[in-house]
Amino acid sequence: MLAVDWDTIRMFLHVLAATIWVGGQLTLAALVPALRSLGPEVTRTAARRFNQVAWPAFAILVATGVWNIVAERDKGTGAYRTTLIVKLAVVAVSGVTAFLHSRSRGTVSLAVYGALTALTALAALFVGVMLAG
Repeated sequence: MLAVDWDTIRMFLHVLAATIWVGGQLTLAALVPALRSLGPEVTRTAARRFNQVAWPAFAILVATGVWNIVAERDKGTGAYRTTLIVKLAVVAVSGVTAFLHSRSRGTVSLAVYGALTALTALAALFVGVMLAG
C-alpha cells in the first residue's frame, strides 16, 4: 500500500471540499424544481441548509488552495502561473456570485447569480484539474 503523506491529505481535503461546493450546487439545482412544488419555504429551507455545508467547504477550498500554492511553489513556470491566476480569479467570482445569490430575493437575480456561481465553480474545477496534471 502507498504511504499517506501531507500531500495526500492536502489533496484529499481539497477534492472533498470541491465535491461539496460544486457537486452540492449541481445537486441542489436539480432538486429545486421538485422542491418548489412543495412550497417556497421548502426551497428556502433547503438552500439555507445547503449553505451551512457549502460555505465551510468553500473556506476549506480556499485554505487548501493556499496550501497547494505553497506546496507547489516550485512549479512556478509562466504557463503554470498564468493558469493559477485564472483559477484564483474564477474561484473569487464563484464565491462572490454565490454570496450575491444567497442574498438575492428576486427570481431573476437568483437565476443569474445561481447560473454564474455554477459555471464559475465548474470552471474552477476544470482549471484545477489542469493544474494537477
